[in-house]
Amino acid sequence: MSRTAVVAIDQGTTSTRVAVVGADGHVVASAQREHVQHFPHAGWVEHDPTELWEAVRELTALALARAHRGPHDIAAVGITNQRETTVAWDAATGRPVHRAIVWQDTRTADAVAHLRADGHEDAARARTGLPLASYFSASKIRWILDEVPEARALSAAGRLRVGTVDSWLVWNLTGGVHGGVHVTDVTNASRTLLMDLETGRWSAPMLELFGLDPEEWEAMAPRIVPSVGVLGEVAGHETLAGVPVAGVLGDQQAACFGQALFRPGDTKNTYGTGCFLLQHTGTQRPTSAHGLVSTVAYQRAGEPMRYALEGSVAVAGALVQWLRDGLGIISTSEEVEAAAATVPDNGGVVIVPAFAGLFAPHWRADARGLIAGLTGFAHRGHLARAAVEATAYQSRDLLEALTADTGTRIRELRVDGGMTVNAGLLQFQADILDLPVVRPAVAETTVMGAAWAAGLAVGVWPDEAALCSLWREDRRWEPAMAASERERLLERWHRAVEASLGWA
Repeated sequence: MSRTAVVAIDQGTTSTRVAVVGADGHVVASAQREHVQHFPHAGWVEHDPTELWEAVRELTALALARAHRGPHDIAAVGITNQRETTVAWDAATGRPVHRAIVWQDTRTADAVAHLRADGHEDAARARTGLPLASYFSASKIRWILDEVPEARALSAAGRLRVGTVDSWLVWNLTGGVHGGVHVTDVTNASRTLLMDLETGRWSAPMLELFGLDPEEWEAMAPRIVPSVGVLGEVAGHETLAGVPVAGVLGDQQAACFGQALFRPGDTKNTYGTGCFLLQHTGTQRPTSAHGLVSTVAYQRAGEPMRYALEGSVAVAGALVQWLRDGLGIISTSEEVEAAAATVPDNGGVVIVPAFAGLFAPHWRADARGLIAGLTGFAHRGHLARAAVEATAYQSRDLLEALTADTGTRIRELRVDGGMTVNAGLLQFQADILDLPVVRPAVAETTVMGAAWAAGLAVGVWPDEAALCSLWREDRRWEPAMAASERERLLERWHRAVEASLGWA
């Protein structure tokens, strides 16, 4: 059998999935597992890096067994990962010095607020495309160096390695302590607050701002590489030994790639733990005056970086998980659609899920979640419906900011992610946007994007046009809500958002 299949590793915020993707673009087999969420203090969110790596090892073997494939069948490995989440480990032992600090974590919010108060916000945006926020990786790295004595000692000895989850996985896959490659792709690097968005290199002024010594940083930091291109060969996983690792993309950029958004103006929204709207802007770096961020969409080896405008919502599917695990009003996440369908409307209930503050376009770390409009009439169905609607409202806020920045309203919105199995959500999204919403045949486009990037690098697919031919529409939802009702609902949503501000 020829090497025409690709293994895609999708290490997400709540679970890890590994898929074997054939040259026809179809998933041959996959395996998935949730991992433990650690909440040691209010606002702190952590993962065990060793658990993440072990899940990748075990799920890769399981997916290959289900697909009846071995290393001789696999052309390349692609990786996509939760972005901003930060890992630090000992290069000599491979042991993490602390749990991974997750992108949702707000422990460094006060420290970042001090940097803003000192007037560094505009310069940071100009260099990195990002606001000063605890969301991004730089302050997490600084916290580890300040608060973990072992990290300080290892850094002084030249043994500390830091990076986002892609760096941790690539290092382990390519040999770990036995010569593992320490890299990060340009999309993940662009989410650290430490990369110059023009040059694609680490920024000396941003390193200085976060108190990172340049010599120590050179030893501990990953090398920035293109998203599409061979990085090394698998040496730390017996079931893929010798297979090239050839594609790495942050999860939202992978979703863009998997949606075949290769032209400027192409736009998608991903509905997962959080919610992420991205518009491809081409080789020209974009700027935002309405709360969005500039980021790298992808880079092929030997080509310029492609950019995107992005809006990020911290809590989307995570709100449904909270209904399940926190309140216990549903038994499984899938139940939320049926529960929401038991009522004709939200009964006046609005949920603002600002569990970790509000991200784009508000950027208010002092916001906290609230449930507004409660009466004795409200019950389980109204809460479920309000939770579903919260995701659509937040996405509307992102799209309005995008329209204000670009001066152009998109004609349709491509959507993907786990929540898009919920037809009720997508109909309400079309209604509240007053736009068609289009779901692809493969809704888990992060997996497909990782596979396509790796396969493109090694010739499984010859060019981006070939990838576009693999994309298929599954279903579309047209808006059906009266304009007056839309405006009434949006006015209530905006009142609730305003009430959520200033609690922390």
